[in-house]
Amino acid sequence: MYNLPYENVQIKSIDGTMINMFFIHQPQERQRQSPTIVFFHGNAGNMGHRLQNCVGLYHNLHCNILLVEYRGYGLSEGTPSEEGLYMDARASIDYLYSRNDINHSEIIVFGRSLGGAVAIDLASRAEYAEKIWCLVVENTFTSIPDMAKVLLQWRLLNYLPLICYKNKFISLYKVIHLRTPTLFISGMADTLVPPRMMTELHNRCASSKKQLLKLNSGTHNETWTLPGYYHALAVFLQNCRIQGLENRRQYPLAENETLHNSIWSDAQNI
Repeated sequence: MYNLPYENVQIKSIDGTMINMFFIHQPQERQRQSPTIVFFHGNAGNMGHRLQNCVGLYHNLHCNILLVEYRGYGLSEGTPSEEGLYMDARASIDYLYSRNDINHSEIIVFGRSLGGAVAIDLASRAEYAEKIWCLVVENTFTSIPDMAKVLLQWRLLNYLPLICYKNKFISLYKVIHLRTPTLFISGMADTLVPPRMMTELHNRCASSKKQLLKLNSGTHNETWTLPGYYHALAVFLQNCRIQGLENRRQYPLAENETLHNSIWSDAQNI
C-alpha cells in the first residue's frame, strides 16, 4: 500500500516465543549508513496500523525502521504480559545487532503510549542502554496504577498496594536510571494520558541530554500528524549527532559520519 521496501522477519524472543516484525529499509546505497528506528506501538491494533506514520519517518528522516509486533499481537505467538513485552523489546535489539548491514552506532528506540513504557524499560537496562543511540517517547504514562486512578477515579485505588496490579509498567521509577539522550513528545490535547504525566517523566529523567516537546493540538494517537513533527525529530537527532561528535572531537570524522551530516542537513528543511 505504501511502497515501503521491507522484510518480514520472524525471531524467537528470549523465552522462545515467536515474534513477527517488519524491517523497513532504505535503498541499498543508504541502508548501511542510515539510523534505524525500533518502533514500539501502543496498546490498540498492531504494527500494520502504524505504517502511515512509518511513511513519514522513512521519507523525512531517511531511516530504517524495525516495527516490532509484541507477543499476542498480529502474527506473533503467545499472550501479552508486561515481562513478555520487555523480553520482546530486548530481542528486537539483539536481532538488530545480529545484522551486519546496518549502522549499530545509531539505533533509535521509539515508543508511543504503551510502547513508551516498553521503550523506557529497555533503555533503563544498563546492558541495553549502551546499544541505544537515543530514546524518543510519545504520549506515554507514568505507570498503570497512575492511569487506573485517572480512568476509574476510585479513591480506593490510592490505597491499593502495587502487588494487586497484574501489570505495572512503572516508568516513573525507571526514568531515573536513564542516561541515553531522550526526547519526550507530549500532545497537549491528549484526553487519554494526561500530558502532566509526560512532564513528570521528563522532570525525573536522569539523562543529561533530555528535551520535552509540547505540541498544543496533539491528541493521543494523532500527534505525529501535526506540522513540524518530523522536523522536531530531525533537529533532536541532529543535535544528538553534534553532541556525539563533540565528545569525540579529538578523533577525525569517519566517512559514514560525514554522510550522516549531509542527510540531516536535508532533514532540517522538513
